[in-house]
Amino acid sequence: MRGSRPKRRVAVLGSAGALVTATLIAGAVAAPTANASAGAGSGHGRDREARGTAIAAARAAKAGIDWQDCPADWNLAKPIQCGYVTVPLDYARPHGKQIKLAVDRIGNTGTQAERQGALLYNPGGPGGSGLRFPARVTNKNAVWANVAKAYDFVGFDPRGVGKSTPISCVDPQEFVKAPKADPVPDSEADKLAQRKLAREYAEGCQERSGAMLPHMTTLNTARDLDVIRAALGEKKLNFLGVSYGTYLGAVYGTLFPGHVRRMVVDSVVDPSRENIWYQANLNQDVAFEGRWKDWQDWVAANDATYHLGTTRAAVQAKWLELRATAKKNPLGGVVGPAELISFFQSAPYYDSAWASTASVFSKYVAGDTQALVDAAAPDLSDTAGNAASENSNAVYTAVECADAPWPTNWRTWDRDNTRLHRDHPFMTWANAWMNLPCATWPTKRQTPLHVKTGKGLPGVLIVQSERDAATPYEGAVELHKRFKGSRLITEKDAGSHGVTSLVNPCINPRVDSYLLTGKLDGADVTCAPHATPKP
Repeated sequence: MRGSRPKRRVAVLGSAGALVTATLIAGAVAAPTANASAGAGSGHGRDREARGTAIAAARAAKAGIDWQDCPADWNLAKPIQCGYVTVPLDYARPHGKQIKLAVDRIGNTGTQAERQGALLYNPGGPGGSGLRFPARVTNKNAVWANVAKAYDFVGFDPRGVGKSTPISCVDPQEFVKAPKADPVPDSEADKLAQRKLAREYAEGCQERSGAMLPHMTTLNTARDLDVIRAALGEKKLNFLGVSYGTYLGAVYGTLFPGHVRRMVVDSVVDPSRENIWYQANLNQDVAFEGRWKDWQDWVAANDATYHLGTTRAAVQAKWLELRATAKKNPLGGVVGPAELISFFQSAPYYDSAWASTASVFSKYVAGDTQALVDAAAPDLSDTAGNAASENSNAVYTAVECADAPWPTNWRTWDRDNTRLHRDHPFMTWANAWMNLPCATWPTKRQTPLHVKTGKGLPGVLIVQSERDAATPYEGAVELHKRFKGSRLITEKDAGSHGVTSLVNPCINPRVDSYLLTGKLDGADVTCAPHATPKP
């Protein structure tokens, strides 16, 4: 499952969320040298790709970005500007086929003297669009106001996403059609049916996007990031990565340690080779169950508002009853267990969804089925939204499948997910089917990069909530060990995914201070949680 905002689901799950920023410095940029491969875990192929990145970055530095008003259908209001950066599809062949990446920016809000360059953002996924990042300035987001004085906020769509040579695996309207089969299998026949869907999905990716698939990797997205840096006229990268964006940051910091100026990673993917990506998804299932229980405890504590029961067990009983009802007769003909999980998973992802999810559930129990149908059913008239959801899921699948080896033997998947489901039933099977296309993926897999500290890497700021479901806490500890000189801020007794955009007076000033001065605390910091959601 993805580590960013959930959307709709196929036989799988979908998700997204996004951000980034930039402005040219007159006189621009030293192109990266082949030191780009420093610490890369080398091999002849990586050396070729390092040279290819240096060539592409030098070209981009020379070309710059032709900033224009954004196209109307991008829904990015002035003064945000848009443009493209050209990168090689395959960095081993930098003069071969090129693809275009969409970027946008808004200038720093302070004076020219206050300006520190561009801050690039990745919101996660894989598959999330970063183009909404500059809107944090136009929307006057108070948490980011101090940083916006110093930095241009630059967003981008990673390769394959949105406006950046998008890929697709299935017709978007088919992708969102409901109801899907219940992810929890009742029989071997149910498992066979899901395996067939997963295999067909992988085949659809090959048919619709085959030329892109071998190159849809985190390694290549990190190389793209370096080319964007050069195109912006920036000697070094300032980067904010959330969720999957933390893994992108970890890979970038390993490939290009001397090109990093400031880096904040928030809600951290465990970057160890053993974790990417099969084990990461199994670990999520355990963490989601824990955060699901946290939400149920909160609902029970607010029974006077929601009337769903005064204990976690009572709320769970209502959930199981709803699930059984929807399995027998999908609500409104379209909302079965798969659609329910897709809707309800927002609560363990984000505290901001606690009250709205509980409210819809409460209305259903009180007799208003329509509110739940409206919330959980796909909207077939929203063709643009459905295309974005399908594209996001395609990129998620393509990147995770290509990044690392996956088990190809169904017995491994069956054993691991059957075992996990016993104690962690909320998400386990839904997550398994989402990732199962990787068992039959048609293109070559990478060996994940050995993430480590290289020469010139500055101190990195790591921010993590203790009970995060999508990126369990152990990931932040692991990256902290690997990036020497990094500092870890732990938000204790909290579990919302994406900490830096929440209001927390212990965390926000530290993020500001690091981005504005480069200073880190002398030791790791533990912060009290942000405010508990109000019913």
